[in-house]
Amino acid sequence: MKFNFDVIVIGAGHAGCEAASAAANLGSQTLLITMDMNKIAQMSCNPAIGGIAKGQIVREIDALGGQTGIVTDKTAIQFRMLNRSKGPAMWSPRSQSDRQKFILTWRETLENTDNLYIWQDTAKSFFFENGAVTGVKTTMDVEFHAKCVVLTTGTFLNGLIHIGRTQFSGGRMSEPASIGLTEQLRNIGFTTDRMKTGTPVRIDGRSVHFDEMEEQLGENDFHKFSYLDFKPRQLKQRNCWICFTNENVHDILRNGLSDSPLFNGQIKSIGPRYCPSIETKIFTFADKTYHQLFLEPEGETTWEYYLNGFSSSLPLEIQLNALKEIPCFRDVHIYRPGYAIEYDYFDPTQLKHTLETKLIKNLFFAGQINGTTGYEEAAGQGIIAGINAHQNCSNAVPFILARDEAYIGVLIDDLVTKGVDEPYRMFTSRAEHRILLRQDDADVRLTEKAYQLGLAKSDRYQLLKDKKKQIDNLLHFCNNYSIKAKYINDALEELDTTPLKQGVRLTDLLLRPQLNFENLQEYIPALKSELEKITDRKEETIEATEIRIKYQGYIERERGIADKIHRLDNILIVDKFDYQNIHTLSIEARQKLSRIQPETIGQASRIPGISPNDINILLVLLGR
Repeated sequence: MKFNFDVIVIGAGHAGCEAASAAANLGSQTLLITMDMNKIAQMSCNPAIGGIAKGQIVREIDALGGQTGIVTDKTAIQFRMLNRSKGPAMWSPRSQSDRQKFILTWRETLENTDNLYIWQDTAKSFFFENGAVTGVKTTMDVEFHAKCVVLTTGTFLNGLIHIGRTQFSGGRMSEPASIGLTEQLRNIGFTTDRMKTGTPVRIDGRSVHFDEMEEQLGENDFHKFSYLDFKPRQLKQRNCWICFTNENVHDILRNGLSDSPLFNGQIKSIGPRYCPSIETKIFTFADKTYHQLFLEPEGETTWEYYLNGFSSSLPLEIQLNALKEIPCFRDVHIYRPGYAIEYDYFDPTQLKHTLETKLIKNLFFAGQINGTTGYEEAAGQGIIAGINAHQNCSNAVPFILARDEAYIGVLIDDLVTKGVDEPYRMFTSRAEHRILLRQDDADVRLTEKAYQLGLAKSDRYQLLKDKKKQIDNLLHFCNNYSIKAKYINDALEELDTTPLKQGVRLTDLLLRPQLNFENLQEYIPALKSELEKITDRKEETIEATEIRIKYQGYIERERGIADKIHRLDNILIVDKFDYQNIHTLSIEARQKLSRIQPETIGQASRIPGISPNDINILLVLLGR
């Protein structure tokens, strides 16, 4: 049988769920193909969403009208805002989720999305016609045809699991690998390679001596992931726990390195440098006598725990013996050992910024297939691929986010411009304009764009307008309210800051690090009265306004720099040059420009190895 859709999404991981949801919510008849409807949006590794820079991505997905933030808030069992000791550009939300409820909530969301249909099966091949994808065929020999296809296969393409010297095919533990798609795409010219990732042991909490661990509490203030969620957290909140390895643990691990797939040549691909296995840690940091571990609950009621920091592919016996040398785990029982998995990925420089492949029209890649690691990076790519698949179906303009508009924009530009030589993980340091990309204002940056697109709905857009109005009103008050020294100096001394010599605007007072709306309102009745006028999302509005005031100089300077860079990104060069015949360019520049085919001068300038002189030559040839 043959069925027709606008968009087909292959794979229901974090990228696939966001891609399918976005395309369907924009109006495309969308089919989501998954091997197992009971594993939709499975958290293959740790049961957490967010973290450094990753939390910003989730807030951006939410601001665009995506679902990850909403699902995370509904299933949260602990929330923390990381990096509070640093400036607001570094603040990063992170949430532990109930793993099973996360899956069920995502499934409920997808099953109640108009225009979205789910098929449980495995895609085994594509249909192509005139250089474009036209559909897929499944292992049941069912044919699905569509205008666009989004491939989000995670670690399933030719997945190979390693536990010591034991290895077996699998996309995840107890789930089959996907065979055939890589080979078909490679045969028509795609470049592919292998990567590796891993996951830690799962521990039975009944066997843990929690009284010998350090308790890590969550937070319960107004912060959430979704700008739509104002309700108290719905699930019981649970704590995480901290412990440490020791030299006895390291000795056992070292003695087992000959059986480690990472060290005996069994695994030949590259793993994530920023999330190393425990055996890599003791090898790389041989001088360290201990490493910190985090024991994280897998759900609201389960005894299953995830041991963050103890990723391993060592044999079961070695993992278990090493764990028992940690005092709190001396009687440990486990549900399963840690393991490593190798899988196929595709060089992301083969993609456009829309995540459509350059080689095959209407075929999109999103998630770990592009060489990334992490649920958040995958979901961010997924929503962009889903949007642009719909745009292609509708012959509408592409939707692309710039580097100064979103971490998602930084992520995708890094992938398609620089490529990857290890699993790509997002960090705040990758964003040169991170003061513009704070977690607090993702809605201000992106929701209007999403509303014009049709993905963010009117209720979300109205909330944004109300919030902006309240912020503007409070800013206007602070900029115009003057305070005389004699009325405030006693309070300033109480607050450990220098007294005034003359009157100033309230804005000038708020620039001082010791002062904020909360402590000043006790001494300035007019300010207290003004803050009481804020009725909706009061804490969020006050925080956003205070950040705007305290960091306005930095924000304006960064905006000016970003605007200058935009000039280069507005100069189109795609398909204008045969780089191999421009002999004034360096050999390296000719090779890389020919391979990547940048769309703008700005993108060309960000390719590693392209010098300012190479850019000047291109500008001269363009008559600039």
